Amino acid sequence: MAQFVLLIIFIFIFSLQSCGVDGARNISITLLKNALAKGAVCLDGSPPAYAYSRGFGDGADNWHVYLQGGGWCDSRGSCLDRSKNEYGSSTVIMATKNGTITFRGMLADNSTFNPDFYNWNVVYIFYCDGSSFMSDIEEVDPVHNLTYRGGRIYEAMMDELLRMGMGNAKNALLSGTSAGGLATILHCDKFQALFPDSTRVKCLSDSGFFIRGQYFTGADLREGRFYGVVKTNKLENLLPTSCTTKFNPILLSENVFNGKSLSPSWYNCTQIDLMLCNWTDLQTMKDFRTTFIQTLKSTIVDSSSRRGYFVHSCYRHGHITENFYSTCSSLFGNNILANKIVAQAVGDWYFDRSKFEEIDILNDLPRKCSFC
Repeated sequence: MAQFVLLIIFIFIFSLQSCGVDGARNISITLLKNALAKGAVCLDGSPPAYAYSRGFGDGADNWHVYLQGGGWCDSRGSCLDRSKNEYGSSTVIMATKNGTITFRGMLADNSTFNPDFYNWNVVYIFYCDGSSFMSDIEEVDPVHNLTYRGGRIYEAMMDELLRMGMGNAKNALLSGTSAGGLATILHCDKFQALFPDSTRVKCLSDSGFFIRGQYFTGADLREGRFYGVVKTNKLENLLPTSCTTKFNPILLSENVFNGKSLSPSWYNCTQIDLMLCNWTDLQTMKDFRTTFIQTLKSTIVDSSSRRGYFVHSCYRHGHITENFYSTCSSLFGNNILANKIVAQAVGDWYFDRSKFEEIDILNDLPRKCSFC
């Protein structure tokens, strides 16, 4: 596995307040039509899509490539449903977004919100396959006319970026959120191999570390879900054998507190007011936190010191594409570890100003954080 990975990890999810301050920019979406000849297409057969903002100044030779997240499909039925929305069709992407996307947070060209990466070349790769950019099935589903080609999409996008000059980068960063964060971990070594040894290349996984939690409530459901992803997308020979033969906890769970699995009382407890949680609810959260941290520590115990992690206890899934989750958290002292907010931790880690390996050990219950 790649030696240069930073994990920004959530333990709990919650909806947070925004700043009311924006450093955003609108970028045109491009369809990669030459990918059609390579069979690199979305679930519905439409060409993959990306958005690109050219770097400038001393960032003109630096590249930040971001992989969008958005869950997975774990059956033909769920993939068929996905092919009809923006996570399975670039036709829908273009229609729903009117051909543009807004870059914020660590994708923005605002030096206040994004001081270390604001003038880099930035590429946002849309997620339209449902397999974390991994699937590569030659046959088209004859019943539903679905194409499972996420891996080809990734390769076609890399070919396009190399054609645009990314191979000459002085610095390169591959990042992604959620399913895109998992894709970042899985593709990091291949991404690094695109560049000469003189290029600084690192990978940033934002909310992309998923656990099975073998002895935690719902383990069988989580394992079954990801088994469905692997089987439907035929990923058995494309994933590390430690995952497919043992169902390694790194890969085989989504967050246990997701909205689809919550009862009404759980929803009120986690999404409205933590004071509505009963003793059992709170103990479950504590147990999950313990399981999560133990899994993380056992996974990275022998890892390179060049890897890093930022593990907090706020309800939040995804950080780096929004100003108020990556930067504004400093205003009231929330979501800070080792006196650094997410954006500062990433910048210091990337440029080797300091390593960053921090876990919030003071809070054993979720925090209702106000970031701004």
